[in-house]
Amino acid sequence: MRNLLYFFILTIIFSCSSKPEGKELSNIKIARDVYGVPHIMAKTDAEVAYGLAWTQCEDDFVTFQELMAACKGMLGEIKGQDGLVADFGIKFMGLKEIADKKYDTDVTGDFKKYLESFVAGVNAYATLHPEKVLLDDLFPLTGADIITGYLLGNLEVSHAGDDLKKILGGTIIKDLKSDVPKGSNAFAFSKNKTTDGKTYLAVNSHQPLEGWYSWYEAHLISEEGMNILGGTFAGGICIFHGANENLGWAHTVNHADFSDVYQLEMHPEKEDFYKFDDEWIELTEKKYWSWLKFGPVKIPISRTIYNSKYGPTFKTDDGVFAWRFVVGQSIKMAEQWFRMNKASNFKEFKEALEMRGIAALNIVYADNEDNIYYVSNGSFPERNPDYDWSKVLPGNTSKTLWNNTLVPFDSLPQVLNPSSGWVFNTNNSPFSATDSVNNFKETALNKRMGYQITGMENNRSSTFFRVDGTIRFYFLRRL
Repeated sequence: MRNLLYFFILTIIFSCSSKPEGKELSNIKIARDVYGVPHIMAKTDAEVAYGLAWTQCEDDFVTFQELMAACKGMLGEIKGQDGLVADFGIKFMGLKEIADKKYDTDVTGDFKKYLESFVAGVNAYATLHPEKVLLDDLFPLTGADIITGYLLGNLEVSHAGDDLKKILGGTIIKDLKSDVPKGSNAFAFSKNKTTDGKTYLAVNSHQPLEGWYSWYEAHLISEEGMNILGGTFAGGICIFHGANENLGWAHTVNHADFSDVYQLEMHPEKEDFYKFDDEWIELTEKKYWSWLKFGPVKIPISRTIYNSKYGPTFKTDDGVFAWRFVVGQSIKMAEQWFRMNKASNFKEFKEALEMRGIAALNIVYADNEDNIYYVSNGSFPERNPDYDWSKVLPGNTSKTLWNNTLVPFDSLPQVLNPSSGWVFNTNNSPFSATDSVNNFKETALNKRMGYQITGMENNRSSTFFRVDGTIRFYFLRRL
């Protein structure tokens, strides 16, 4: 099948093919179809990664650089005040520190080779095209910089950053019912539900047309088993959702509790001391610097936050609040997507999911063996059942301080091959992914995971349940 695919691509679009500059790319073939989508072919996965980096730089080097500048705390030098806000937000989260600290131990093997080949491609492009570089100090990039971008993306899709906004904005009470989910749709149908006896996956992703999280479509093909077509983002080293010759999947945003806010009990006389169990502990002060572009000059700007046992801590008019989020407990998200790209059957795909690197997102899956699957993925800590985790928590006790122990993967809402013959998600409750007989049953554990409760639907899911007949989708792929 792969030989046929090669033949099809080369015969239809050979006139648009090219080799990027640089001796490292002698074994990489990049062919663009009539829509400009790059089909990147090479002997090894690592060479494909190098080619993907090159095409991303060719197509939207500005967006790529802006994202990386934010990850390195340098966007204020490009975008002025707006960039400075992003710089300090990312620094307050400590994402680059997390990536730098864990990189050497957690990024290993064939994946590390793949990632660092991607980075080498970006750096080579920047070296050969200095006139396109926005900031000289931005390069060279490192693998840890790319991982920082993944941490930022995971934090964005988990909506954990909303809690930080609530702390700084003085509206910190969380209420999932006030959240009106907007976003993507995904459906999988078994062959016993289709007129032609084929398995179908329908993907209807809602992303902006430009910016950091707009889709970049690509086709990655290597002789080491990679053959994946789909979408990624700027700085994405492989496909985020798409299909290979055996299987496909889609993501939709899920709405659960991926971060917690704590109000600290401060000492009545000693400044910056907070109570934790039976002792008083001093907050750790952290000062961050960034540069603000102001006309032709750059001005150094500093901001101060604090750290407590719970995480980043902020002094506000309403009190002192700490913020703790699950993103960053692992930096395996990029590797998990890489393993999903390479999976050839459901067993391998499920093994990739059990890495628990991707902190959030629903997954709707189908394959050519007629497996259909839904899981509301999430990395949830084992939280103490004695507390209401949907509210601001007491920040004076170790009983509310969770560690890295996660709720087991099998406890997440999921459905495999239901007798109904279909699974779907439209950002609705994960407890209505199929018919009422086959749905995953909500348990008391959900009070600590914070998913939308049973029966919490939106207009798209409600309409889907009412529909009887043909449904139109933006994208329909038969496996």
